[in-house]
Amino acid sequence: MQFHGIIAQFPKEIKLLIAAFIVTLSIGFYSGIRFVNDTSNSTPQGIEERYLGNENDENATVMKFKKSRGEVMTMVHNHILSLSVIFFLLGGLLAITGINKKLKSFLMIEPFVSILCTFGGIYFMWTGLVWMKYVVMISGVFMTITFILSTFFILKGLLSKR
Repeated sequence: MQFHGIIAQFPKEIKLLIAAFIVTLSIGFYSGIRFVNDTSNSTPQGIEERYLGNENDENATVMKFKKSRGEVMTMVHNHILSLSVIFFLLGGLLAITGINKKLKSFLMIEPFVSILCTFGGIYFMWTGLVWMKYVVMISGVFMTITFILSTFFILKGLLSKR
C-alpha cells in the first residue's frame, strides 16, 4: 500500500506540527475511551446503567441514577460538536495521504455516521428505546477503529519520504 501523498512533501516543521497534533489528539481521544470504560465497563448493560441508572438493582455495588434531560442534552451536544471538528480535521489530513481512495473515503465519512449513531443512540436509549445500547456500542467501536486507522495512515504518510 502506498502511503505517499501530498503530506509526504510537506516541510519538516509542518510534519512535526501535524505529528504533535495527532499525538496530542490521540492522548485526549484514548483518555475519553478510558473514561467510557471506567464508567460503563464497555458493556451494553454498563452503557444502559450509565444513562438510565440502576436504582432497581438491589445487588448494585455503586448506585447510579438516571441522567436528567439537561445532562443528556449537554453531553450529546458537546460530543457531536467536538467530535465532528476532530474528525473533520482528521479527514482533511487523511485526504492528503496516498492511501487507496475507497478506503480513504470510508475513513473520512464513517466517523460522522458513527457520531450520529452513538450520540443519537444514547439520546434514544435515554428516552426508552433501551435496545439502542447495542447501536451505541457498535458505532462506538467503529468510531474508535476509524480513529486508529486514520491516525496510523496520517503518521505513516508523515514518515514517508518525498
